Amino acid sequence: MLASLEAELEAIEGAGLRRTLRLAHGPAAATMVLDGRTVANFSSNGYLGLADHPALAQAAVSAMEREGVGAGAARLIGGSFEVHRDLEEQLASWKGTEAALLFGSGYDANVGILTALVGPTDAVYSDALNHASIIDGARLSRAAVHVYPHNDAAALGRLLAEGRGYRRRLVITESVFSMDGDEAPLAAIARLVAEHQAILAVDEAHAGGVLGPAGAGLAVGLGAHVQMGTLGKAFGVAGAYVASRRSIVDLLVNRARSFVFTTAPAVPVVAAARAALHLVAGSVGAERRRALQERVDQLRPGLERLGLPATPGPGHIRPIIVGDGRRALELSAALFERGLFVQAIRPPTVPDGTARLRITLAATHQPAQVDGLIAALADLRPMLSP
Repeated sequence: MLASLEAELEAIEGAGLRRTLRLAHGPAAATMVLDGRTVANFSSNGYLGLADHPALAQAAVSAMEREGVGAGAARLIGGSFEVHRDLEEQLASWKGTEAALLFGSGYDANVGILTALVGPTDAVYSDALNHASIIDGARLSRAAVHVYPHNDAAALGRLLAEGRGYRRRLVITESVFSMDGDEAPLAAIARLVAEHQAILAVDEAHAGGVLGPAGAGLAVGLGAHVQMGTLGKAFGVAGAYVASRRSIVDLLVNRARSFVFTTAPAVPVVAAARAALHLVAGSVGAERRRALQERVDQLRPGLERLGLPATPGPGHIRPIIVGDGRRALELSAALFERGLFVQAIRPPTVPDGTARLRITLAATHQPAQVDGLIAALADLRPMLSP
């Protein structure tokens, strides 16, 4: 048995798909130390650069001194701390919903949504490029799963028109797709959901904090029944939440196994996330969103001059498709040698033949860092063509 596991690892290695962990030192910032080397970090999802903000650290320390670190148990077993309740109320207000519920991670939240809201007599309609957590949650729900072509609202409409006889039908999509950086046609999807009396769930992991009113995402005001967001990306902390009507949140409290059977998020982490929300929704968030847009506006023409046209979307996630996984690794290594960390993304994270460099921008990147990235890509331009 162990030999077969080792053979599987060797096969992963042989296909150029083996992953290894880099050792990080210091905060996950625009400049950080990886494997002992100081690099400009273009691989973080910390789009607002809040992970090392002193307000978050101060909130975490203060909460830890008052209430300790771990929550001790799941919230239905060991009690729900005031800081959990406060953050949920503030998230609901920010998202314009009746209620919100914290989860340990975005993966937990998506699995919880799908397994609690649909089952064997129901159907899930999922975008072809949805995150692995959505794919796994749909499978675990035991609902019938219908995958529609990426961002193809017309195809989704046809599937909904054909799909009759289910107890519930749930349409789920990311608002900004994590590996391609493009936006879902949410308004068109919301109209179809209303027309066919379905449920709409939107994963706002890569839009929350960055886009929409006060950074509240792209699903706000579109009638989405369920909005999921993460606290470990633009918020710079960890965890996730689901914002929805009170009845759906109450159902999640009772039926979402990834909530019911998981120890509550640690109090200092929740306190830091509460401080992050205050920043995101206030003047600091507005200022950092403007700074992020400046970096997007700097990168876009630089890449276009290299014959790498902008992909659709807001631009803080910018993939450069190279096709072959080994070449993507070589490019990433060459950039690292130049002091630039740009992760190579390979299957199964992305479809076969679409390995890429995934550039992510942060409000705290300096203009010189972006110029340096453009210059390095110009040097490596012959390797970038698929």
